[in-house]
Amino acid sequence: MPPGRSVDVRSVDGTKIHAEVFGPEDGYPIVLAHGITCAIRVWAHQITDLAGDYRVIAYDHRGHGRSGVPPRRGNYGLDFLAADLDAVLAATLAPNERAVIAGHSMGGIAISSWSQRYPLRVRQSADAVALINTTTGDLLRNVNLIPVPRPLAGSRVLAVGSLLKQLGHAPLMPGSVQQSRRLVATLAVGRDADPAIADFVFELFASTPPAGRGGWARVLVDSLGPKHISLRNLTVPTLVIGSRHDRLLPIGASRRIAADAPNLMSLVELPGGHCGPLEYPDEVNQQLRALIESVRTQSPISSQG
Repeated sequence: MPPGRSVDVRSVDGTKIHAEVFGPEDGYPIVLAHGITCAIRVWAHQITDLAGDYRVIAYDHRGHGRSGVPPRRGNYGLDFLAADLDAVLAATLAPNERAVIAGHSMGGIAISSWSQRYPLRVRQSADAVALINTTTGDLLRNVNLIPVPRPLAGSRVLAVGSLLKQLGHAPLMPGSVQQSRRLVATLAVGRDADPAIADFVFELFASTPPAGRGGWARVLVDSLGPKHISLRNLTVPTLVIGSRHDRLLPIGASRRIAADAPNLMSLVELPGGHCGPLEYPDEVNQQLRALIESVRTQSPISSQG
């Protein structure tokens, strides 16, 4: 990746959120929010490509990467996910400046949660958003991991939820590494992806503190049930990207978001698995560039400062 400038952000509860800014300081801003058990460098393809023309702002969720790990178990939740994103926007955007905000998986959930909780800030800080391989609810209903007959679907939801919570908080012991590696690869990466992508995703998983992994796994499993996060306040142009062979958040989740988004720009369906920005970086970069160019001239602060 190109060199970045570090920005330490303080969220509402005092947790340090690590952000980095890449590209020209006077460039049009795009903000990137990664998924669970990842970090800023999961966006390496996007940062490398986009930072040549735009100001790219990426950050680590609490309990991930170089951000702080909250001392209390209760300091994880959709409220904090939204508040952390808002704190990053407040610290990195100039007054009256708006950005394109893109989120993958849990990063997309952060954007949806932020729009629900900070409706005025959506109009103040966002020109458009991109929701990539993400969901607004019913997280476990269609996970393509444990196939069971339809009458037992409720049991499968409980089983998958318990598995994800256990995978999240359990420390990696010598005897469990290969099993965890296989499960992470199965959930996160498409069958036809370069094996190096699965290795990289597991490296990010293994380097995420168990407290962060477990804290967010518990929140997502317990909070994203049948009731979906409302997109009513997400009135800016919205790009939705899903993957047809995503086993963690199958394409139906993206199609539902596209149907619910008040201002849908387009729905793009990739052929791969859950990690679209890694598996199909050129296509994702092209879509993000098109989204930026469609709205940047309308922003009150242009790329010229």
